[in-house]
Amino acid sequence: MHESKQRRPLRRTLILAGLLAVVLIAALSAGASGVTVNRLIPVLTGNGTFKESFILLEIRLPRLTVLVLAGVALAVSGSILQTVTRNDLADPGIIGIHSGAGFAITVFYLFAGGNIPYYAYLLPAVGFAGAIVTAGLIYLFSTEKGRGLRPMRLLLVGIGFASALSGGMMLLISGAERQEAAFVAEWLAGSVWGADWPFALALLPWVILLVPFVLYRSNTLNILALSEPSAIGLGLKLSRSLMILIAIAVALAAAAVSVIGYIAFIGLMAPHIARAIAGPRHQHYLPAAMLIGAGLLIAADTIGHSLPDFTVPAGIIAALIGAPYFLYLMKRSG
Repeated sequence: MHESKQRRPLRRTLILAGLLAVVLIAALSAGASGVTVNRLIPVLTGNGTFKESFILLEIRLPRLTVLVLAGVALAVSGSILQTVTRNDLADPGIIGIHSGAGFAITVFYLFAGGNIPYYAYLLPAVGFAGAIVTAGLIYLFSTEKGRGLRPMRLLLVGIGFASALSGGMMLLISGAERQEAAFVAEWLAGSVWGADWPFALALLPWVILLVPFVLYRSNTLNILALSEPSAIGLGLKLSRSLMILIAIAVALAAAAVSVIGYIAFIGLMAPHIARAIAGPRHQHYLPAAMLIGAGLLIAADTIGHSLPDFTVPAGIIAALIGAPYFLYLMKRSG
C-alpha cells in the first residue's frame, strides 16, 4: 500500500505530461494558419511545403518554446513564494515582482533599448534587477522586528508596490512616442511579444540552471513549509535559505515576464492545482506544477488567438481565469 501511494504522484504527473502534449498539438494546429495534426510529422521531418515549414518552425515552435519555458518559470516561482511566505495567495504578479521587472524594462526600453546590441538577451537581466530591488523593498516593509516576515503584510505591501509601479509605467509612457507607448501597453496586457527564437534562447539559461537547483532543494522547501521554530530546530540556516530561494523565485519570474509580458495568476494557480493532484511534498508537486504552468499559459495564448474576429492577449485570458480563483482563495483563507 505504501509503495502504491508513492507511485500515485508519478502516475498523475505522467498523465499531466500527456495532457500538456495534447495542448501543444492543439496549439500548433489551431487557427487559420495552423498546421493540421496529420501534417506535423511530415513538416518536422522536412517533408512539408515551404509555407508549412515556415509557419511551424519560425512562428509556432518558437512561440510555444517561449510559453513552455515561461510557464515553468512562473509555476516554480509561485511555488517557492507560497512556501517561503506560507501564504497560499502569494504570486509573483500579485505581490509586485512583475511590476518591478516591468518598470525596469520600461525605463530600459524607452531610454536605451533600441541602441544596445543583444537586446533580447539583456531584457531578463534588466527585469531581474528591477524585480530584485522591488522584492527587497517589499521584504523590508513586510518584516516586523522580532516577528520576522508577516505573510499577510507581504501580500498587502506587494499589491501596493504593484499599483505604484504600474502607475509609474503609465506616467513614463504618457510622454513617449506612440510606438514606444504601444510596446509598453502590449507588455502590460501580456501579449507574449517576445515569441522568436532569440527570446527563447535568452530565457532558456535561466530555466535550465535555476529550476534543477530548486528541485535539488526540495527537502529544504519541505522544511520551510513547516513553522520557523521547526525549521530552525531541524538545523536549517533559515535566513540564508530564504534569501537564496526568494532570489531564485524573483529571477525566474523576472526572466519570464521580460519576454512574455505581464501575465499574472499562472504562478498562483499552478502550485495549488499541483498540490491537489500530487500531494504536498515538493519532490512530487513541483514537476506537476511545471507541467500545469506551461499548459495553462499555452492554453491562455491559444484561446486568445483562436477567437473569431479579434485577438485577446494571453495575460487577459489568464486574468479572466485567475481572478475568480484568487477571490475563491481569499474567501477560503479568510
